[in-house]
Amino acid sequence: MAAGGRRRRGSILIILALILILVLAAVGFLLRDQIIGSITGGGIAQPLPTSTPVQNLVKILVLAQPVSRGTLITEAMLASIDYPQSAMIVDGTNELFFREERKQEIIDRKLRARYDLQNGVPLTEALLTDRPMGSYASNNIEKGKVAISIPMNRLSSVSYGLYPGDRVNVIASILLVDIDASFQSRLPNYSAQILAPGPASPEGVPINLGITITSGGAASTQGRAELDTTLNQAIYVVPSEPQRPRLVSQTLVQDAMVLWVGEFPSGDVDLNKPTPTPPPPAEGQAATPAPTRPDIVTLVVSPQDAVTLNYLMLSGANLNIVLRSAGDTQAPPTQAVTLQYVLDQYGIPYPAKLPYGLEPRLDLLPSTLQNTTSQPAPVVTGP
Repeated sequence: MAAGGRRRRGSILIILALILILVLAAVGFLLRDQIIGSITGGGIAQPLPTSTPVQNLVKILVLAQPVSRGTLITEAMLASIDYPQSAMIVDGTNELFFREERKQEIIDRKLRARYDLQNGVPLTEALLTDRPMGSYASNNIEKGKVAISIPMNRLSSVSYGLYPGDRVNVIASILLVDIDASFQSRLPNYSAQILAPGPASPEGVPINLGITITSGGAASTQGRAELDTTLNQAIYVVPSEPQRPRLVSQTLVQDAMVLWVGEFPSGDVDLNKPTPTPPPPAEGQAATPAPTRPDIVTLVVSPQDAVTLNYLMLSGANLNIVLRSAGDTQAPPTQAVTLQYVLDQYGIPYPAKLPYGLEPRLDLLPSTLQNTTSQPAPVVTGP
């Protein structure tokens, strides 16, 4: 009996030992993350820091102060900063910026700033030049474009609301007439009477030695033969007035830039800076006369559009400028507008001939286009 009891007690001790080992293992597993976190400084183990690759740096030249367009670059205006050598190459061969070693080259070449530049701007070949600068206006024309001036008034210039940098469209309106292709004169032609040589004199000499063609007051407008249904006979009708020109309008230029409004100021001035408003006159001094409104505007267009605008100005066409929304670069197509287009597109009927009419007689509509020429206007100043 005693031996059997000892065996049972031994088995129980072994079981208890195994249970204790399992409990300790579970506790250790649960506490592992907290222990590791306390060692690494956080709840999650952090990866070991990697070494940053060393970049090769070069010294490049920058401006140590702001410079205006056309300023001659001197040594006092230059400074140098570090820049990654790997980012210096563009187009496979050319270096993007001037290196510090090329400082003397800038001085010797007498390079000037092409534009107004701020301090800290890295210098490139595109920002400097050793050639004549030309006018400020020419430096504001996009490459591949040209500038042309066209006439304007308050109606054709959006009530003088145009400013340099605005984008505009140009609408052209022209009058067309029928002409004789051979004479290049307006139809209808004039008809004339031809007088053949008269009878011969008793001596056998013709009274009229040549053919005479009537002209001037003796000539009449060429008409056409029509059948009069009332009299049932042919009649010859002539026009009651000269041929009426036919009007057509169409958008000619889209997305042109306004370079300047009015005449350019004399001298090399910054066209991007507004003209300062003159101070009010002192007491006892005569007031400064109000400036006249500009009558021309200079646009930046393609070379072909410039030729077209020049042709239309010489031919007497009417040019109207419409202002585009800021940032709008779309160029939707437009249709040419004629009288037929207006009637068809807007459902305007042809008025019927009624047995009654207006009194007093109305032959002309009140014009809404009167007084559209450039007129002096009062100057409105801000608060």
